[in-house]
Amino acid sequence: MPKFTLDGKSIEFTNQKSILQAAIDAGVEVPHYCYHPGLSAPASCRICLVEVEGIPKLVPSCYTPPRDGMIVYNRTSTKAVANQKQVMEYLLINHPLDCPVCDKAGECLLQDYSYGYGRSESRFEEDKIKNPKKDVGEHVLLYTDRCIMCTRCVRFTREVAGTSELMVDGRGHKEEIDIAPGRPLNNKLSLNVIDLCPVGALLDKSFLFQQRVWLLKRTASISPVDAGGENIWIEQNENAIHRIKPRYNASVNKWWISNDTRHSYKVVAAESRLKVPMTRDFGALAETRYGDAIRKADAQLRKSVTESGAGSIAAVLSPMLSCEEAYLLAKYIRSIDSSAPLILGPVPKTADDVFTHSVSKQETFRIQGEKVPNRRGIERVIELLGGPRGTWDELAQGALPNASNIKSLWITGGYLSRWASDVPSGLIGKFLIVQDTLPTALSEKADVVLPSAFWCEKSGCWENHAGVIQAFAAAVEPPVAARRESDIYLKLLGKPEAFDPVRTRQDMGGAFAAVALPADPETTTEPAMEFAEL
Repeated sequence: MPKFTLDGKSIEFTNQKSILQAAIDAGVEVPHYCYHPGLSAPASCRICLVEVEGIPKLVPSCYTPPRDGMIVYNRTSTKAVANQKQVMEYLLINHPLDCPVCDKAGECLLQDYSYGYGRSESRFEEDKIKNPKKDVGEHVLLYTDRCIMCTRCVRFTREVAGTSELMVDGRGHKEEIDIAPGRPLNNKLSLNVIDLCPVGALLDKSFLFQQRVWLLKRTASISPVDAGGENIWIEQNENAIHRIKPRYNASVNKWWISNDTRHSYKVVAAESRLKVPMTRDFGALAETRYGDAIRKADAQLRKSVTESGAGSIAAVLSPMLSCEEAYLLAKYIRSIDSSAPLILGPVPKTADDVFTHSVSKQETFRIQGEKVPNRRGIERVIELLGGPRGTWDELAQGALPNASNIKSLWITGGYLSRWASDVPSGLIGKFLIVQDTLPTALSEKADVVLPSAFWCEKSGCWENHAGVIQAFAAAVEPPVAARRESDIYLKLLGKPEAFDPVRTRQDMGGAFAAVALPADPETTTEPAMEFAEL
């Protein structure tokens, strides 16, 4: 395998197009602003210049391909170090010193590189030029005076979103990022520019001044908004989710996620959320204890089978459930009635949103039109267990085989909006056990209502549109009166142990047995607190 040497360290490379990317892959830091592996390399920030033996001038490491035997100097080159200090000094000339109020503080490359590569003191004595912030789109604010003109955001709108709303206006020291006239930054991938921005120039309006980033704890999860299976980090503090950021996965979503995914956590704190269990007594729903509600549901299911025989109960497995939850619920229902049909819940669909490069027209990203995350996973679970099955439309229209014999149904929801605006004719007159997160027409007509957990409050796995099964972990706890579905199903199955998704997947076998959470490459041990003498 070819190798080159960087500051005395041997670095192997294969298909890397630049010295910088090869160094990043080897875990060696070379400072950079404008470079991003998912975008073109303009070599405009100049802080990544390195010295290469045999070349008289410094070369941009983000643009220069490595060669076998090449000798490169970065921190050991006096010319490269001097360049880094000069670049940092130029960038900070008019940059405001508003780190205490900037949302990017704590994850800002300008802060990091100023400490690692800049001067200890500023030589600038004149007044800084101040520029107003700009409202460039529905979700994005641009603080112009913080911008270092790396142009990552401009290249993203051209090369990934393909919508080209952002541009560079002016030249020289009067350059500014701006929107094209009459074209605000409102595409469905627009919030990715906030992650791309290495400083605090582009910010999310909904996160503005909400949290300091060093207080946030993050958990690996999967997007719940569609079948794309976008990998995400859920970031929370004190059991409240404050933002969702993309998690790199080369084969699924790369570095990007949709705006809908970023804002999917907001429904978790909705005031309308189902918060207490209820049972119907004397024709009206009344609050009750969770244990009493579960016992009533279980007793009714068993009563239906005793009185009406096989096939008299059914379970609606929502495509918002994890595969493990669907498996446990199905096992419980089948333990009462081996002929109970397992029904795939509603699968709302729209057209796919396809994004292409503005010049080459090559597809760069696709937002799936199937607006549930686990339709294929539920189908796999139903196939695994066999027996009678059906779809929501068949159930709603009374088209299931022996539909008239079904007396009681366990219906699961967990959708991000009110998914049932009315009670289908096929469900009228039946005993309904509704396990959901938001109120719907079904929960209002149900005989037992069980508040459940949203996806971010539980662990499990989903299968995306391409058949990729991915695990996710609970980021926050559900409300006090709500319960995770898996805990309820284990209790009904007579298993006293706590829910363990890995153990359940082993029990399911097949493709599920090998599914595991990804390791976090950035996980570090939290250092001990240090006290500074003032």
